[in-house]
Amino acid sequence: MKRPRKGAKRPPAARHPRKRPTMQAILAERGIVLATLAGIPKRDVADVEQQVLINAWNAIRRGLYRPDPRDEPRAALRKWLHGIAWRLASHYIHSAYVRRAVLHPSPLGLLPEVVGPNLHAQIEAREMLQVLDELPGWLREALLAVDAPEPLTEHARQRGMSPSTAASRLRIARKALALRLRRWRR
Repeated sequence: MKRPRKGAKRPPAARHPRKRPTMQAILAERGIVLATLAGIPKRDVADVEQQVLINAWNAIRRGLYRPDPRDEPRAALRKWLHGIAWRLASHYIHSAYVRRAVLHPSPLGLLPEVVGPNLHAQIEAREMLQVLDELPGWLREALLAVDAPEPLTEHARQRGMSPSTAASRLRIARKALALRLRRWRR
């Protein structure tokens, strides 16, 4: 007689042969899945149902669907789908997303009344733009290339320079800007 594994809390999986029901057979049992998901909000039922069907299909493909041959095939499939739907509904209900989601018809109305740019931040931004304007043109161009939609290599190719030269200019420009900002803040 085979001894149980050390620390085993349940017997090994059923030794029944694998079955491979078709997706049509699974979809024919959508009623039991939807009945199991009755406590989930209507806006999320379709998503959770889709997860149930995908998980069931993946489990069948991996050979995890092994019903007892003594059970009627349809009843065994219904019980199995009910178990999958029950577990996924439990995961959904206890998920952090559902516990912390706050639905509000006007989410921007929850923001504090003082919305808009800070006057101090506007003044500081203008002064930083002035520092940026004092940099030589090639340094300013290197800094602005970072914000362009094309990569730095494309920026270098358009100007007839190697990508390493463009990267070097960007590094020099960042150091020069940092130095000017340090002097400006003193």
